[in-house]
Amino acid sequence: MNRTYIIAEAGVNHNGSMELAKQLIDVAVAAGADAVKFQSFKADKLVSKEAPKAKYQKENTTTAESQYEMLKKLELTNAMHRELVAYCNQQGIEFLSTPFDEENLTLLVDECNIAKIKIPSGEITNAPLLLKIAQTGRPVILSTGMCTLSDVEAALGVLAYGYLNAEEKPSVERFAAAYSSGDGQEVLRDKVILLHCTTEYPAVFNDVNLRNIETLKAAFDLPVGFSDHTQGIAISLAAAARGAILIEKHFTLNRKLPGPDHRASLEPEELKAMVLGIRQIEQALGRKVKIPTTSEQDNKIVARKSLVAAQAICQGEVFNEDNIAIKRPGSGISPLYYWDYLGRRAARDFKQDEKVT
Repeated sequence: MNRTYIIAEAGVNHNGSMELAKQLIDVAVAAGADAVKFQSFKADKLVSKEAPKAKYQKENTTTAESQYEMLKKLELTNAMHRELVAYCNQQGIEFLSTPFDEENLTLLVDECNIAKIKIPSGEITNAPLLLKIAQTGRPVILSTGMCTLSDVEAALGVLAYGYLNAEEKPSVERFAAAYSSGDGQEVLRDKVILLHCTTEYPAVFNDVNLRNIETLKAAFDLPVGFSDHTQGIAISLAAAARGAILIEKHFTLNRKLPGPDHRASLEPEELKAMVLGIRQIEQALGRKVKIPTTSEQDNKIVARKSLVAAQAICQGEVFNEDNIAIKRPGSGISPLYYWDYLGRRAARDFKQDEKVT
């Protein structure tokens, strides 16, 4: 059975509070998630002070503040990162975080010893950062929201180039060459998971396009997961059923908390239900061979039917449509042989409902 890797995305739903961040970790552990993920950034390096908020951010936060002012309050310090890593280790869940700049990438790799790096959809064209990420040698989870296939291919080219430790000056042409090489394809298969994603909070169902999971698999021959921004858990369950090997989902302690992402997040009991549902789906997917299961074997006799005497039949009497019936149980002659018996003579007497032999 293939096990779906489940990331509980805390993101910035800690609201800058270490106490809240640890409570989110506890919720992720209780739900049975494999990892809990945060976001590592410095507002000064992430956004200009004149940058507008996204529509969903305006709706979910104080409209008077700028995007910079909003994000500044949501930063995690280096000391907070180290404390969260230690707490995750103590609680038995993997710590993940998304670096939005080289400084935080170094922090996550050198100080937090993060096992894998999640690249968000908004950074997929940030070639200098992608290159630095690949040069760490860490496996990558690459979100593809807002992307065309060519956008994804371009990003994979940068990653392939970085993983191969190319020494030439980086260029679009050299990225493309690295992507097209046998070594480049091999290292991408070894290091990269793609995530289908719709970059909207919350994403409406009509914009989800889950079939893109298969599109990405076919286009790049890489494992594909799903980063779910819809409300509720139904689409995450559907993605798992369609073969997503990884599910990432935002969660919060309470959707009524202030902050940009709470309203599009799951609450604790919903996160637990999602994880349970995915685990049940994994069991239910089973194998592709269509044969009766062990549990079905006993039911075959009960549910199927046999040829029986519709009425008392005397020895020598000819079987016909009036004196042969088809009834449960299925432990006698299969109705497949009904026509073979018509016109035969009974070799002995049969009581009504007795199985014909």
